[in-house]
Amino acid sequence: MKKKIPRWLKIVLIVYALIGIAFYSFQKKILFQPVVVTKDSVYQFEQPYEDIWIPVDEISETHMVHFTVPDSLRKGLVLYFHGNRGNVRRYRRFVEKFTSHGYAVWMPDYPGFGKSTGELTEQAIYDQALQVYKRARQFYQPNQIIIYGKSMGTGAATQLASVRDCKRLILETPYYSMRSLIGMYLWMYPLKSILKYQFPSNEFMKKVTAPVTIFHGTEDGVIPYRNAVKLKSALKPGDEFITIENGSHRDLNTFIEMKSKMDSLLVHRP
Repeated sequence: MKKKIPRWLKIVLIVYALIGIAFYSFQKKILFQPVVVTKDSVYQFEQPYEDIWIPVDEISETHMVHFTVPDSLRKGLVLYFHGNRGNVRRYRRFVEKFTSHGYAVWMPDYPGFGKSTGELTEQAIYDQALQVYKRARQFYQPNQIIIYGKSMGTGAATQLASVRDCKRLILETPYYSMRSLIGMYLWMYPLKSILKYQFPSNEFMKKVTAPVTIFHGTEDGVIPYRNAVKLKSALKPGDEFITIENGSHRDLNTFIEMKSKMDSLLVHRP
């Protein structure tokens, strides 16, 4: 005689299945919140800038904003990979800390963000970052290029630094890996199979030969400090993991610890 499955267990299994199906189906919308604008839109930025377009294929292209500095003051270039929300307009306020030190900034929008087109996949983000780097190498030497990642963009930045040389890799509020981060909340699901965006920063970090500086706050409610701090195990001698006490996900730039450290990193010429 077959044992009857308790009603409460049936409810648990149904809820488990529904949550899993919902996450699998809508994970792109959960992880990314882009703001799309038309190609002919004109951004209003305080810093001087120019638009750069990089063809991806016959129907897709990357839009990138180049925040310029006078040639006589230019020390190098920052490749800035932003977070998972909005578009370059949302992150423009962080540019001045680089341009004031003589670094031009290239800030690409991911596929489907801003004016960029194309399918938003993990590999497409890596491919885009590589194309941006190749364009940068037409004008700059590796020891003039800083790769900077913020939040979601730290995965792309770390992957790029693992396959190409640069002056320094700087990460603001990174994660150990996307699977480990999502696993803090959905630990009961087989994320290796169902998560379409893995971003294994911990594995990429082991291949980064450039100096690394990481900033993370102890009160980060988006990417918990306990997740990011695990990256220490992947760092090499001389790399830095800078803890910002009481820093959250969006306010690290207001802390003197980050300001002074960034000034010291940017003040010297390559």
